[in-house]
Amino acid sequence: MKRIFIVFLVITNLYSCKSQESIILEKKKIDWQLYPKVFTDSSKTKFKDRFSYSKNVDLFEISYLSDGLKIESFATIPKGDKKYPVIIYNRGGNRDFGNLNLSWAAIRFSKLASEGYIVIGCNYRGSGKSEGMEEFGGSDINDVLNLVKVIKELPKADTTRIGMYGWSRGGMMTYIALTKMNTIKAAVTGGARSDLRTIDRPNMEKGVYAELIPNYYQNKQKELEKRSAIVWADKFSPKVPILLLHGSSDWRVKSTNSLKLALEFEKHRIPYRLKIYEGADHGISQFKEERDQDVLDWFNKYLKGNAALPNMEFNGR
Repeated sequence: MKRIFIVFLVITNLYSCKSQESIILEKKKIDWQLYPKVFTDSSKTKFKDRFSYSKNVDLFEISYLSDGLKIESFATIPKGDKKYPVIIYNRGGNRDFGNLNLSWAAIRFSKLASEGYIVIGCNYRGSGKSEGMEEFGGSDINDVLNLVKVIKELPKADTTRIGMYGWSRGGMMTYIALTKMNTIKAAVTGGARSDLRTIDRPNMEKGVYAELIPNYYQNKQKELEKRSAIVWADKFSPKVPILLLHGSSDWRVKSTNSLKLALEFEKHRIPYRLKIYEGADHGISQFKEERDQDVLDWFNKYLKGNAALPNMEFNGR
Protein backbone atom coordinates (compact mmCIF):
# COMPACT_ATOMS: atom_id res chain seq x y z
CA MET A 1 0.00 0.00 0.00
CA LYS A 2 2.88 2.32 0.91
CA ARG A 3 4.56 1.60 -2.45
CA ILE A 4 1.35 2.38 -4.37
CA PHE A 5 1.03 5.68 -2.52
CA ILE A 6 4.62 6.66 -3.38
CA VAL A 7 4.06 5.84 -7.09
CA PHE A 8 0.84 7.89 -7.04
CA LEU A 9 2.69 10.79 -5.42
CA VAL A 10 5.48 10.71 -8.04
CA ILE A 11 2.97 10.68 -10.93
CA THR A 12 1.03 13.52 -9.34
CA ASN A 13 4.21 15.58 -8.97
CA LEU A 14 5.16 14.93 -12.60
CA TYR A 15 1.81 16.25 -13.80
CA SER A 16 2.09 19.19 -11.42
CA CYS A 17 5.57 20.10 -12.74
CA LYS A 18 4.36 19.85 -16.33
CA SER A 19 1.45 22.16 -15.52
CA GLN A 20 3.75 24.67 -13.82
CA GLU A 21 6.09 24.75 -16.83
CA SER A 22 3.30 25.98 -19.10
CA ILE A 23 3.06 29.76 -19.25
CA ILE A 24 -0.23 29.77 -21.19
CA LEU A 25 -3.33 29.98 -19.00
CA GLU A 26 -5.91 29.88 -21.78
CA LYS A 27 -5.83 29.70 -25.58
CA LYS A 28 -9.19 30.40 -27.21
CA LYS A 29 -9.91 30.25 -30.93
CA ILE A 30 -12.13 33.10 -32.11
CA ASP A 31 -14.90 32.58 -34.66
CA TRP A 32 -14.56 34.96 -37.63
CA GLN A 33 -18.34 35.28 -37.75
CA LEU A 34 -18.08 37.64 -34.78
CA TYR A 35 -16.90 40.26 -37.30
CA PRO A 36 -19.73 40.75 -39.83
CA LYS A 37 -18.00 43.73 -41.50
CA VAL A 38 -15.42 41.43 -43.10
CA PHE A 39 -18.12 39.45 -44.96
CA THR A 40 -20.11 40.30 -48.09
CA ASP A 41 -23.29 38.49 -47.07
CA SER A 42 -25.50 38.19 -44.00
CA SER A 43 -24.81 34.45 -43.80
CA LYS A 44 -21.14 35.33 -43.19
CA THR A 45 -19.69 32.81 -45.61
CA LYS A 46 -17.76 35.00 -48.08
CA PHE A 47 -15.07 37.51 -47.13
CA LYS A 48 -14.99 40.93 -48.76
CA ASP A 49 -12.17 41.30 -51.27
CA ARG A 50 -10.19 43.66 -49.03
CA PHE A 51 -10.41 41.14 -46.17
CA SER A 52 -9.95 38.02 -48.30
CA TYR A 53 -6.63 37.28 -46.59
CA SER A 54 -8.56 36.52 -43.38
CA LYS A 55 -9.81 33.18 -44.70
CA ASN A 56 -6.26 31.83 -44.59
CA VAL A 57 -5.62 32.46 -40.90
CA ASP A 58 -7.05 31.56 -37.50
CA LEU A 59 -7.47 34.12 -34.73
CA PHE A 60 -6.73 33.35 -31.08
CA GLU A 61 -7.01 35.08 -27.73
CA ILE A 62 -4.27 33.86 -25.39
CA SER A 63 -3.78 34.66 -21.72
CA TYR A 64 -0.43 33.87 -20.10
CA LEU A 65 1.60 34.47 -16.96
CA SER A 66 4.20 37.21 -16.63
CA ASP A 67 5.69 37.85 -13.17
CA GLY A 68 2.65 36.09 -11.74
CA LEU A 69 0.23 38.41 -13.58
CA LYS A 70 -2.38 37.33 -16.10
CA ILE A 71 -1.58 39.04 -19.41
CA GLU A 72 -3.91 39.32 -22.40
CA SER A 73 -2.59 38.69 -25.91
CA PHE A 74 -3.85 38.01 -29.42
CA ALA A 75 -2.38 35.86 -32.16
CA THR A 76 -3.10 35.11 -35.80
CA ILE A 77 -1.82 31.79 -37.13
CA PRO A 78 -1.80 30.58 -40.77
CA LYS A 79 -4.03 27.57 -41.45
CA GLY A 80 -1.31 25.43 -43.03
CA ASP A 81 0.36 22.52 -41.26
CA LYS A 82 4.00 23.62 -41.48
CA LYS A 83 6.16 25.67 -39.12
CA TYR A 84 5.99 29.45 -39.55
CA PRO A 85 8.32 32.29 -38.54
CA VAL A 86 6.90 34.51 -35.80
CA ILE A 87 6.55 38.28 -35.45
CA ILE A 88 6.03 39.79 -31.99
CA TYR A 89 4.07 43.03 -32.33
CA ASN A 90 4.51 45.68 -29.63
CA ARG A 91 1.58 48.09 -29.44
CA GLY A 92 1.86 51.83 -28.98
CA GLY A 93 0.08 54.13 -26.58
CA ASN A 94 -0.33 53.78 -22.85
CA ARG A 95 -2.96 52.30 -20.57
CA ASP A 96 -6.05 51.77 -22.75
CA PHE A 97 -5.09 54.34 -25.37
CA GLY A 98 -3.84 52.31 -28.32
CA ASN A 99 -4.45 48.94 -26.67
CA LEU A 100 -5.03 45.81 -28.71
CA ASN A 101 -8.47 44.28 -29.16
CA LEU A 102 -9.89 41.43 -31.19
CA SER A 103 -11.14 43.64 -34.02
CA TRP A 104 -7.76 45.34 -34.44
CA ALA A 105 -5.88 42.06 -34.29
CA ALA A 106 -8.35 40.40 -36.66
CA ILE A 107 -7.59 42.91 -39.39
CA ARG A 108 -4.00 44.11 -38.86
CA PHE A 109 -2.45 40.89 -37.57
CA SER A 110 -4.25 38.75 -40.14
CA LYS A 111 -2.92 40.70 -43.09
CA LEU A 112 0.67 40.02 -42.04
CA ALA A 113 -0.12 36.45 -40.97
CA SER A 114 -1.57 35.68 -44.41
CA GLU A 115 1.95 36.22 -45.81
CA GLY A 116 3.14 33.18 -43.86
CA TYR A 117 3.84 34.48 -40.36
CA ILE A 118 2.46 33.86 -36.90
CA VAL A 119 1.78 37.31 -35.43
CA ILE A 120 1.35 37.77 -31.69
CA GLY A 121 1.11 40.81 -29.43
CA CYS A 122 0.01 41.61 -25.90
CA ASN A 123 -1.63 44.33 -23.86
CA TYR A 124 1.06 45.25 -21.37
CA ARG A 125 0.18 44.87 -17.69
CA GLY A 126 -2.40 47.39 -16.54
CA SER A 127 -4.05 47.75 -19.97
CA GLY A 128 -6.90 45.89 -21.65
CA LYS A 129 -7.68 42.80 -19.60
CA SER A 130 -4.11 42.44 -18.34
CA GLU A 131 -3.50 42.51 -14.60
CA GLY A 132 -0.98 44.69 -12.78
CA MET A 133 0.31 48.24 -13.13
CA GLU A 134 1.90 49.67 -16.25
CA GLU A 135 5.38 51.20 -15.97
CA PHE A 136 5.90 52.51 -19.52
CA GLY A 137 9.02 50.52 -20.23
CA GLY A 138 9.77 49.31 -16.71
CA SER A 139 8.85 45.85 -15.45
CA ASP A 140 6.15 45.66 -18.14
CA ILE A 141 8.92 44.81 -20.61
CA ASN A 142 8.75 41.32 -19.09
CA ASP A 143 5.31 40.92 -20.70
CA VAL A 144 7.07 41.22 -24.07
CA LEU A 145 9.99 38.98 -23.13
CA ASN A 146 7.65 36.27 -21.85
CA LEU A 147 5.90 36.12 -25.23
CA VAL A 148 8.87 34.04 -26.38
CA LYS A 149 7.84 31.39 -23.85
CA VAL A 150 4.28 31.56 -25.20
CA ILE A 151 5.62 31.12 -28.74
CA LYS A 152 7.46 27.98 -27.69
CA GLU A 153 4.09 26.47 -26.76
CA LEU A 154 2.56 27.17 -30.19
CA PRO A 155 2.91 23.97 -32.28
CA LYS A 156 3.25 25.80 -35.61
CA ALA A 157 5.85 28.32 -34.42
CA ASP A 158 9.38 28.17 -35.80
CA THR A 159 11.20 29.32 -32.67
CA THR A 160 14.46 29.75 -34.58
CA ARG A 161 12.93 32.59 -36.62
CA ILE A 162 11.38 35.27 -34.43
CA GLY A 163 11.13 38.94 -35.41
CA MET A 164 9.86 41.99 -33.55
CA TYR A 165 7.78 44.94 -34.78
CA GLY A 166 6.84 47.96 -32.67
CA TRP A 167 5.18 51.28 -33.33
CA SER A 168 5.48 54.47 -31.27
CA ARG A 169 5.78 53.41 -27.61
CA GLY A 170 5.93 49.87 -29.00
CA GLY A 171 9.11 50.90 -30.78
CA MET A 172 10.60 51.93 -27.46
CA MET A 173 9.59 48.55 -26.02
CA THR A 174 11.22 46.88 -29.03
CA TYR A 175 14.50 48.71 -28.46
CA ILE A 176 14.57 47.71 -24.79
CA ALA A 177 13.63 44.10 -25.56
CA LEU A 178 16.36 43.77 -28.19
CA THR A 179 19.01 44.45 -25.55
CA LYS A 180 17.55 41.88 -23.15
CA MET A 181 17.11 38.85 -25.41
CA ASN A 182 19.07 37.02 -28.08
CA THR A 183 16.22 35.24 -29.86
CA ILE A 184 15.21 38.04 -32.25
CA LYS A 185 16.51 37.77 -35.83
CA ALA A 186 15.17 41.02 -37.32
CA ALA A 187 13.23 44.06 -36.13
CA VAL A 188 11.13 46.96 -37.43
CA THR A 189 10.14 50.14 -35.59
CA GLY A 190 7.83 52.92 -36.71
CA GLY A 191 7.42 56.39 -35.23
CA ALA A 192 9.49 55.24 -32.27
CA ARG A 193 10.85 57.49 -29.55
CA SER A 194 14.53 56.85 -28.91
CA ASP A 195 15.25 59.76 -26.55
CA LEU A 196 12.75 60.39 -23.77
CA ARG A 197 15.04 63.02 -22.24
CA THR A 198 13.91 65.46 -24.93
CA ILE A 199 10.49 66.44 -23.65
CA ASP A 200 8.86 68.28 -26.53
CA ARG A 201 5.36 67.40 -25.30
CA PRO A 202 5.01 68.56 -21.65
CA ASN A 203 1.66 66.80 -21.34
CA MET A 204 3.44 63.49 -21.93
CA GLU A 205 5.67 64.08 -18.93
CA LYS A 206 2.87 65.09 -16.60
CA GLY A 207 0.16 62.73 -17.83
CA VAL A 208 2.21 59.66 -18.79
CA TYR A 209 5.78 59.56 -17.46
CA ALA A 210 4.99 60.94 -14.01
CA GLU A 211 1.89 58.78 -13.61
CA LEU A 212 3.28 55.49 -14.90
CA ILE A 213 7.02 55.43 -14.19
CA PRO A 214 7.65 54.54 -10.52
CA ASN A 215 9.38 57.28 -8.48
CA TYR A 216 9.62 59.39 -11.60
CA TYR A 217 10.49 62.77 -10.11
CA GLN A 218 12.96 61.26 -7.61
CA ASN A 219 14.88 59.40 -10.36
CA LYS A 220 13.88 61.31 -13.47
CA GLN A 221 17.18 61.30 -15.37
CA LYS A 222 17.95 57.66 -14.59
CA GLU A 223 14.47 56.42 -15.53
CA LEU A 224 14.37 58.37 -18.79
CA GLU A 225 17.81 57.10 -19.79
CA LYS A 226 16.71 53.51 -19.11
CA ARG A 227 14.01 54.02 -21.75
CA SER A 228 16.14 55.97 -24.26
CA ALA A 229 17.83 53.74 -26.84
CA ILE A 230 20.06 56.56 -27.99
CA VAL A 231 21.89 56.35 -24.63
CA TRP A 232 22.74 52.65 -24.95
CA ALA A 233 22.86 52.13 -28.72
CA ASP A 234 26.12 50.22 -28.28
CA LYS A 235 24.14 47.46 -26.50
CA PHE A 236 22.31 46.40 -29.68
CA SER A 237 23.41 43.20 -31.36
CA PRO A 238 25.35 43.59 -34.63
CA LYS A 239 23.55 40.43 -35.77
CA VAL A 240 20.01 41.89 -35.70
CA PRO A 241 19.12 44.16 -38.66
CA ILE A 242 16.72 46.97 -37.72
CA LEU A 243 14.44 48.91 -40.05
CA LEU A 244 13.57 52.42 -38.78
CA LEU A 245 10.45 54.02 -40.29
CA HIS A 246 9.27 57.56 -39.57
CA GLY A 247 7.06 60.27 -41.00
CA SER A 248 8.77 63.65 -41.45
CA SER A 249 5.60 65.44 -40.25
CA ASP A 250 5.03 63.25 -37.18
CA TRP A 251 4.17 65.65 -34.33
CA ARG A 252 3.66 62.96 -31.70
CA VAL A 253 7.20 61.61 -31.98
CA LYS A 254 9.54 63.81 -34.01
CA SER A 255 11.48 62.10 -36.79
CA THR A 256 14.72 63.31 -35.18
CA ASN A 257 14.30 60.35 -32.80
CA SER A 258 14.98 57.93 -35.64
CA LEU A 259 17.52 60.18 -37.34
CA LYS A 260 19.68 60.51 -34.22
CA LEU A 261 19.40 56.82 -33.37
CA ALA A 262 20.48 55.95 -36.91
CA LEU A 263 23.63 58.03 -36.37
CA GLU A 264 24.34 56.07 -33.19
CA PHE A 265 23.81 52.80 -35.05
CA GLU A 266 26.19 54.11 -37.70
CA LYS A 267 28.79 54.86 -35.04
CA HIS A 268 28.51 51.40 -33.47
CA ARG A 269 28.12 49.55 -36.80
CA ILE A 270 24.68 48.15 -36.01
CA PRO A 271 22.97 46.96 -39.24
CA TYR A 272 20.03 49.27 -39.97
CA ARG A 273 18.04 50.99 -42.66
CA LEU A 274 16.33 54.34 -42.11
CA LYS A 275 13.39 55.47 -44.20
CA ILE A 276 11.71 58.85 -43.75
CA TYR A 277 8.37 59.31 -45.53
CA GLU A 278 8.08 62.94 -46.64
CA GLY A 279 5.08 64.72 -45.13
CA ALA A 280 3.79 61.59 -43.37
CA ASP A 281 2.14 61.58 -39.95
CA HIS A 282 2.76 59.41 -36.89
CA GLY A 283 1.20 56.30 -38.42
CA ILE A 284 2.56 57.05 -41.92
CA SER A 285 -1.07 56.78 -43.01
CA GLN A 286 -0.43 58.73 -46.23
CA PHE A 287 1.77 55.88 -47.45
CA LYS A 288 0.17 52.89 -45.72
CA GLU A 289 0.51 50.47 -48.66
CA GLU A 290 4.17 51.39 -49.15
CA ARG A 291 4.72 51.24 -45.37
CA ASP A 292 3.21 47.76 -45.08
CA GLN A 293 5.21 46.53 -48.06
CA ASP A 294 8.43 47.88 -46.55
CA VAL A 295 7.72 46.00 -43.32
CA LEU A 296 6.89 42.79 -45.17
CA ASP A 297 9.97 43.03 -47.41
CA TRP A 298 12.23 43.44 -44.37
CA PHE A 299 10.87 40.37 -42.60
CA ASN A 300 10.77 38.36 -45.84
CA LYS A 301 14.43 39.16 -46.38
CA TYR A 302 15.89 38.67 -42.92
CA LEU A 303 13.39 36.44 -41.13
CA LYS A 304 11.78 34.20 -43.72
CA GLY A 305 14.54 34.41 -46.31
CA ASN A 306 17.50 34.26 -43.91
CA ALA A 307 19.42 36.76 -46.03
CA ALA A 308 23.02 37.50 -45.11
CA LEU A 309 23.57 40.54 -42.93
CA PRO A 310 24.90 43.66 -44.68
CA ASN A 311 28.65 44.17 -44.51
CA MET A 312 29.12 46.82 -41.81
CA GLU A 313 32.88 47.03 -42.31
CA PHE A 314 34.03 50.09 -44.21
CA ASN A 315 34.83 48.91 -47.72
CA GLY A 316 35.14 49.87 -51.37
CA ARG A 317 37.62 52.00 -53.29
